[in-house]
Amino acid sequence: MTSIPRKSCWATPLRHSTRYIQEERMSVGATGTGDSPVKGRTLWWTRAYYSLVCNLQLGKGVVVFMRATLGFEQEVMREASDILNDAETSASEHLRKAQRQSPRSSIYPPGAEFSSCIAQAQLMGAIVGVLNESLTESIKGFYKMRKAFVALDAIMEAEKANLGSQITVASSRTSLVSQSEKLSVEKGPSPAAAAVGSEVPSTTASSSKLAVEEKDLEGGRDNTPLSETDGFFDADEQHEDLATPPVYAGHLEVDGKLQMPPGLQPPPSYATATSSPTTNPRAEPTDVPEVSKSLQDLNLTGQASTDPALLGSDSTDIFIHSGANMCYGTLMLVISMIPPAFATLLKIVGFKGDRDRGLAMLWQATKFDNIYGGLAGLIILSYYNGMLGFCDIVPPPGEHGAYPRDNCRALLAEMRSRYPKSHLWLLEEGRMLASERKLEDALSLMAAASASQLKQVEALHWFERSLDLMYAHAYADCAAGFEKCVSLNNWSHGLYYYIAACAHVELYRGALADGDAQQAQASKREAERLLKVVPKHTGKKRFMARQLPFDVFVNRKLAKWEQRRLELKADSVVDAVGVSPIEEVIYFWNGYKRMRPEHLDASLTALARGEAEGDAEALDEKCIRALLRSAALRNLGRVAEAKERLLTEVLCHEWAVFKGGNKDNWTLPAAHYEMAACLWEEWKEASGSGSEKEEERLRECGSWVEKVAKWGEGYDLDARIGMKVTTAKDTLKRKGVDTVT
Repeated sequence: MTSIPRKSCWATPLRHSTRYIQEERMSVGATGTGDSPVKGRTLWWTRAYYSLVCNLQLGKGVVVFMRATLGFEQEVMREASDILNDAETSASEHLRKAQRQSPRSSIYPPGAEFSSCIAQAQLMGAIVGVLNESLTESIKGFYKMRKAFVALDAIMEAEKANLGSQITVASSRTSLVSQSEKLSVEKGPSPAAAAVGSEVPSTTASSSKLAVEEKDLEGGRDNTPLSETDGFFDADEQHEDLATPPVYAGHLEVDGKLQMPPGLQPPPSYATATSSPTTNPRAEPTDVPEVSKSLQDLNLTGQASTDPALLGSDSTDIFIHSGANMCYGTLMLVISMIPPAFATLLKIVGFKGDRDRGLAMLWQATKFDNIYGGLAGLIILSYYNGMLGFCDIVPPPGEHGAYPRDNCRALLAEMRSRYPKSHLWLLEEGRMLASERKLEDALSLMAAASASQLKQVEALHWFERSLDLMYAHAYADCAAGFEKCVSLNNWSHGLYYYIAACAHVELYRGALADGDAQQAQASKREAERLLKVVPKHTGKKRFMARQLPFDVFVNRKLAKWEQRRLELKADSVVDAVGVSPIEEVIYFWNGYKRMRPEHLDASLTALARGEAEGDAEALDEKCIRALLRSAALRNLGRVAEAKERLLTEVLCHEWAVFKGGNKDNWTLPAAHYEMAACLWEEWKEASGSGSEKEEERLRECGSWVEKVAKWGEGYDLDARIGMKVTTAKDTLKRKGVDTVT
């Protein structure tokens, strides 16, 4: 078979199609099968054509989908929606034709590969629909999400029916913790299962299983698939035009050293699974003898695990298995993180997410060196370095659901090895460094990276880099970075200009404190210029037919400052700005969690500037200052002081005093969450003592979280705080705190 150059992981659908064609040709033989040679050749060409057309359309949809979700550009989203609809329609036609033919798999029903394509197109179309500005399209997106769930569930049920007796389950611990924390490692069944027919039942699930009835979902039947797994092994393919470095040469550290976890072996590759070992020159690399063995053998303990050897050498079975695990896992993970403010939307979807099960299935998908393995790895790293890093009440290291630091490092290193020219993994490495409070290292890494050829990835790179500059209090570079984002992405120009203006406000205040009048005036003029630009770029974008939450927040802040300027009779709106607005933005992105003590001290200094005495400062401004100080103090380890400020300066006020006009109404619910976070820190300190204080802290933490979850009215940026609350509820339930509903 002719080697197909791999420019990126998006070439996988085409590579799969050529493998499928080769296998089909071998299956019917050179002279044909059935009644005549002509009939055999016709069957081969028909199946090959169906697979090639369907996969090429789906592959094109994946590329445009990635552009749409990375850039949030409406015209690209419309293009992605059209292409994905075409891919779904094409796959549906091919599914009907394939179901009339004899099954080619001993695991999946006839046409399961096309059913998988349909589900993938529906899932991507659902995400694009939800991100659309139209409410109608968003509702259609949730309905598509339900349809994708039904199709994927049918595939997983068919797999369970044929492989159920051979699925293994790891020990009782369910957290994928690092090797340094003595993770139990379980090896799958013997790889001697080269022929699936000798290992699994010969009967194949009926094609009707690909159409699970909706009443099964509504009637409470447990549709949970048992094939999700964790551990992951990789695959390599021969690529004559692209030399992949034999050793990862990045900046990741394991146990303080620039190396990978010990005791690793290179995994069996996707190419090895579908071709003779002698044709793969990279099947037995000698320069990295210890990298991927651990990736193959690691399993999420307590979760069902399927040995990839059971799939045999059939690339179509591998395509179905890896794709279903990636899509189903993503669906379970995303639904599990929906904040309370959007809980009503779950009624449209009709099922609940499962964070542990979703992560286990994503880890399983990373075992394969195809597009699904790459996407699953990207989702896993984005979750741990992004979403989980955004939250405070999370399991401590080594416990159920904790951040598997070393395993994520190993995964990232493997992905960097698979796709050495991809900037997405550089971005994830920068996020990982920032989550470890190594802001300067993250910034150095991103500054040294070359520009990405994909505009959406370059915009994401600059956005992440600008956030890290903000956390590091490099205000001038931060402002320049967000202005750079304006030229690369059109999703929220108002937000970019607002953060840049806030950075110049902080430069202005810092210059005044240092007595540098010239620099103060220059920064003041730039802040004024940017603040005047902000209103021109807010209110134009929509999410589910509503204004973007940050646009609403920014417009209210500008109106508040202008009103205060009139009251103070100030010449410039910059002089009417209240508590450090850049620190507010840092809080909403939970930047304090990424700061080291020197950065947190700088934040406390910024919060002290402009503090008025007595009643000269509005109550809501005082509460903002107290809340932000408490968050910084908690991250400094001064939990008792943080709690005292919350109780005496914020939580002592009634909700009514924060309502109306241009007041900041988010501080009171946020203060409730901060109290829960402080109590969680106290519980971690007392954890293991078995004292009554330990249990009391957990119950009290749960009560504060419950108050935020059941907040009766909306408030600014409630969805962002709601995501923290959702994670907190999940964490507390793991500890047996059932008071949170």
